[in-house]
Amino acid sequence: MKQKKILKWTNRVVTSVLFILFISVALMVFVTKVSGEEPNLFGYQLKTVLSGSMEPDIQTGSMIAVKPGGDMTRFTEGDVITFKENNDTLITHRIVEVIQSGENTLYRTKGDNNNGVDIEPVLSDNVVAHYTGFTVPYVGYITSFAQSKNGAFLLIIPGILLVAYSGWTIWRSLANLELPQKDQPESPTKKQHEESTEKA
Repeated sequence: MKQKKILKWTNRVVTSVLFILFISVALMVFVTKVSGEEPNLFGYQLKTVLSGSMEPDIQTGSMIAVKPGGDMTRFTEGDVITFKENNDTLITHRIVEVIQSGENTLYRTKGDNNNGVDIEPVLSDNVVAHYTGFTVPYVGYITSFAQSKNGAFLLIIPGILLVAYSGWTIWRSLANLELPQKDQPESPTKKQHEESTEKA
C-alpha cells in the first residue's frame, strides 16, 4: 500500500514537472515568434548554445541565462561574456585578458574547450550580456527545433498527448479516492440484521 502511494505521488510530480516544462517552452517559443526577439525572463535573456567551445561547464545544446545591460567595460579576467562577432553571430566565451587601448576597453576571449584564444579581441561595445552561470542541458535543442517551421507544428503533438495524459492521471486519482467510500465493509450490526431478516 505504501509503495502504491509513493508511485502515485511520483507519477503526479513527474507529470506536473513535464507539464510545466512544456508550457514554459511553448510560451517562450510563442513570445519569441511574436516579438521577434530573444526569449526574456525576469530581465534575463535565454540563449541556446549549439557549440562545444565552453564544455564541460556549458554543454552543447544547453540553454543559458545571460544578463544584458550595464557598463560593458566592468568585466574582468575570468568573467564569461556573450558578444557579437563581425557577422553578428553571438558567442559566449571567457575573458582571459583585459586590454585598455586609449578610451576603449577590449577583451581577449577564449572558449574553455578551445586550444587557443580567439583571433580578434572583443570591443566592449560588442558585448551584449554577462553569463550568470545558470544553464539547463539539452533544452536548447528543443527550443531551436521548436522555433523552426516543422518544430512549431510538431510541438502541438506532444502537447496534446501530455494534456491528455495529465487529464487521465487526474481522473484516475479522483476515482481511487472515491473507491474506499464505495467499498467500505458493512458494519457487523447491519450484516447480522440482514442475516436474521433472510432467516425469518
